[in-house]
Amino acid sequence: MNPKNILTELKRRNVYRAAVAYGVVAWFLTQLTTQVFPFFEIPNSAVRFVVIALAVGFPIAMLLSWIYELTPEGVVRTEDLDPIEARSVQRRSGRLLDFIIIGALLLVIAMLVTGRLPFYRQTGESISQKSIAVLPFENLSEDKANAYFADGIREEILTRLAKIADLKVISRTSTQRYQSKPGNLAEIAKQLGVANILEGSVQKATDQVRVTVQLIQVASDSHLWADTFDRKLTDIFGVESEIAKAIADALQAKLTGGEQRALAVKPTNNSEAYDAYLRGLALEARTTVSPDDSGKAVGFYERAVQLDPAFALAWARLSRANAHVYFGLDSTTTRREATERALNTAQKLQPNSPETLLAQAYYQYWVRRDYELAKATFGRVRELLPGSSDVPGALALIARRQGRWDEGAGMKALPTGSKLLCSIRATLNGSPWPHRLTRIFGNSRLR
Repeated sequence: MNPKNILTELKRRNVYRAAVAYGVVAWFLTQLTTQVFPFFEIPNSAVRFVVIALAVGFPIAMLLSWIYELTPEGVVRTEDLDPIEARSVQRRSGRLLDFIIIGALLLVIAMLVTGRLPFYRQTGESISQKSIAVLPFENLSEDKANAYFADGIREEILTRLAKIADLKVISRTSTQRYQSKPGNLAEIAKQLGVANILEGSVQKATDQVRVTVQLIQVASDSHLWADTFDRKLTDIFGVESEIAKAIADALQAKLTGGEQRALAVKPTNNSEAYDAYLRGLALEARTTVSPDDSGKAVGFYERAVQLDPAFALAWARLSRANAHVYFGLDSTTTRREATERALNTAQKLQPNSPETLLAQAYYQYWVRRDYELAKATFGRVRELLPGSSDVPGALALIARRQGRWDEGAGMKALPTGSKLLCSIRATLNGSPWPHRLTRIFGNSRLR
């Protein structure tokens, strides 16, 4: 067939329109799944499945639009229609596809206006000079597999900063999408609503570790503080606390006696146990943590507590990871008992530590499903970890499960620009989506 005739035939059979309609609808569905699925902790594999299915479906849809026509009598082969009837049917089909394209484009525009733009809109609140965002640390090790060490060190610094009530600390979820050492710090600070940004890098070689950090005041583009810490692996435990104290001093944040004691605590003196702990922590520090990630983290935490049975923080994390697996994948008695054993051990070692209480709260939430008790425990954690994003995020998700949409949407404790906050607001705020999503996912094992 003449190429010119093929193009004419493609146009006559509305294949071009079908391609545009399919592309717009596929884009909308892709955006919807990538925004909504993580909020409900649907595994990333489900998002990948949707994207692959849409990609595979495109040539199939084009082939079907070439072969068949939609008539008032149903779907028939184009070749079975006489020329006059075919033209009439194709005009009707063309108009229908035009309506689909217009409708899909309107949905896309609505999504961009109501869903995406508010993510970066700043409120009228003034930016605290004691606010800070910790960007992902750069892994400078020759072995790229050591990236876990940089992620784990950063997570530990965030945890320690969260214990200082006088600081406003932006959540890891909010900053994870940025690269280490990005170009436009002013724009990032504006999006996150912070006055200061901490950048860092970690280099690990054999038994030596170098941690380099710099605290930048964005308004003046000046370094408030910078330092390099060279340690042996056997002496790495205190670095995160030193960094947190130096940041507090640089930002003139007041530390209470309790906060000073909390920062001074070393989690373990066993370097191998700490390395295993950081590996588990790095898995759980991802932007979206699936039960599968938590399952892998369980193995590292188990290794940590085997090496140091008195490692209370690792026991607490082990309980929390097991609870997440129980909630999402493995609701067996064995998994529940493993969660309880780890929690009981953490409570014996450090009953009043915020990490132990946080593990207890997640056990009450994910395993016992006692939402009121979990809320009370999360409230106690908030007093000890005022800068933690875990607490407001969990409370918002509990409110959703209880059908208290306004309460969930009104979580003010989450940092400006938080991706979790954006997801919660986009899902909960005054639209029909929450109720539709509840009907769809209400009986599933989702958060």
